[in-house]
Amino acid sequence: MKPLTQSQQSHILSLIDSGHSAHQISLSTGFNISTISRLRSRHRPYTKKPIGGRPSKLSDADIRYAQRLISSRKAENATQITHILKQITNHSLTSQTTRNHLKKTGMKAVVKAKRPLLTTKHRKARLDFAIAHRDWTLEDWKTVVWSDETKINRLGSDGRKWVWKRPGESLNDRLVKGTVKFGGGSLMMWGCMLWDGVGYACKIDGRMDGELYTQILEDELQDSLAHFGKSPDSVIFQQDNDPKHKSKKATE
Repeated sequence: MKPLTQSQQSHILSLIDSGHSAHQISLSTGFNISTISRLRSRHRPYTKKPIGGRPSKLSDADIRYAQRLISSRKAENATQITHILKQITNHSLTSQTTRNHLKKTGMKAVVKAKRPLLTTKHRKARLDFAIAHRDWTLEDWKTVVWSDETKINRLGSDGRKWVWKRPGESLNDRLVKGTVKFGGGSLMMWGCMLWDGVGYACKIDGRMDGELYTQILEDELQDSLAHFGKSPDSVIFQQDNDPKHKSKKATE
C-alpha cells in the first residue's frame, strides 16, 4: 500500500481531532482501520478515543433525575423510575437498564431495615419526654423502673437472613433457613429493669388487657422491687415503648 500523502494525513488527523472513530474515518476515506490507528498513535497519542458500543439511552441529566426521584421518595424501585423516565425520554427502556445506570453511580439496592412506625404524634410525644427530663441527674434516673413487652420466637426471627454464596455452590444446609408449619410458635413476655439489675419476667397468655396489666404491676413489678430492696414510693414506673405515658409512681 502506498504511503499516505501529507494532505491525506492532515485530513485524517483533522477527523481524529473532530472526535471521529477509526471505523468512521475508514468508511469515509477508504483507508484501513489499522493505518488510521497507527497514525493516531504516532501523531495524536493523548487524544481520547471515542467510546464504542451502542449510545446510552439515558443521559447524565436523566440519571441525576432518577437519583432525585429516589431521594425525594417519589419512586422507590427501578420499575417505578423506569416508568417515569420512559414518559420523559419517549424511549423504550427496561428496568434492568435503569438498575445498571444507578449501580454505576455507586447506588445499590438493599433490604429495608425494620423500625417501629413513628407518626407525627409519636415523634412529638418523644420530644416532649426528652424536654421534660433533660435536666434529670444520674440519681434521678436511678429511681426509674423501665418495662416492656416483647414477642420471642421459638425458632429464629421474623427478619430476612442473608448469607454469602460461592459461585456455582449447590444448595446445602448452610444456605437454607429451616422453617416449620405455622411458624413454630412464639411467646409473649413482659419484663422490667432497674438501675440495680433486671427484674422478674412474666409470660403473657392471650391478649394483654387492662386487668392483666394491672395484675402484672401488682405481682411481678412489686416482686422485682422487693428483690432489690426498693420501696414502691421511691421509684418511678415508665412504660419503655411508649414515652407518651407519663412517668408515675409504682404504687399508682
